[in-house]
Amino acid sequence: MLHIVHHPDYVAPRPKRSSFVFDKYQLVMEAVQQHAPQHIAYQPEPMGRTWLEAVHDPAYVEEVLIAGLSPKQERRIGFPVSPAIAARVRYTSGGTWLAAKLALQHGYAANSAGGSHHAMADAGAGYCVFNDLAIAAHRLLAEKDVGRILIVDLDVHQGDGTASLLSGRDDVFTLSIHNEKNFPARKAQSNRDIGLEDGVGDEQYLAILDEVLGEILDSFRPDMLLYQAGVDPHIDDRLGRLALTDAGLEKRDRMVVSYARRRKIPVASALGGGYGTDHQAVALRHARSMIAMADETARTSG
Repeated sequence: MLHIVHHPDYVAPRPKRSSFVFDKYQLVMEAVQQHAPQHIAYQPEPMGRTWLEAVHDPAYVEEVLIAGLSPKQERRIGFPVSPAIAARVRYTSGGTWLAAKLALQHGYAANSAGGSHHAMADAGAGYCVFNDLAIAAHRLLAEKDVGRILIVDLDVHQGDGTASLLSGRDDVFTLSIHNEKNFPARKAQSNRDIGLEDGVGDEQYLAILDEVLGEILDSFRPDMLLYQAGVDPHIDDRLGRLALTDAGLEKRDRMVVSYARRRKIPVASALGGGYGTDHQAVALRHARSMIAMADETARTSG
């Protein structure tokens, strides 16, 4: 059973000055409905301002919420932040937190948006406004739902914002496996960074993940795994420079869940990146990713 968090406001009106495709999130849900008809959908509440400001600078939070960012700030994000988008990013942050709470009950749950891993304390970047992964991690720890969190970021781009916002904490471990020559040009320092050369395919990628993931799980011993499950390492992705196939992505996602569930660690995934001219193909990759992780959870339970 796929437990998935979604809100209609994840789909915001597409800004005129952006290449970002907001309707992807509706297409993802349509693909889930087609290929996983037995799923259960949940609607998140908007993340409270207190929790946003626990991770982001209060002045920046205020500018976002009143849709008052400067043109320079919006260029760094990649689109203008309208009132609709300001509301959306509160829901997506609430969605990743809710997925984590559901994962504590069911072993695995997914947010059908989120994974905004480039957002920094006082600025957005790379299509990311608020860093839902860092916000969710902080809240889960502050409310003592868990004591230690591993964030596994397998988006093709490094999770620089997540690494920066959670740097120095001994109760969070950040792992990023990404394309080294891709955005962002200036990388932050995760607890473990593995930068891959262009063109790395399934076999090499999975061997690297296999080598590092079990070791970190056993040495850090987290109570929860938050997974940035971007599908942009795919060979056909418009912004990716790696060469994973559909089968490779599925093996990647099953490996993450399998390694965690063997150790009784719940997994919550955020959607992450996926880009291309065929929007339905990208949405299907995301849907198949979540369906595979739910299936792996069922297979390894009991």
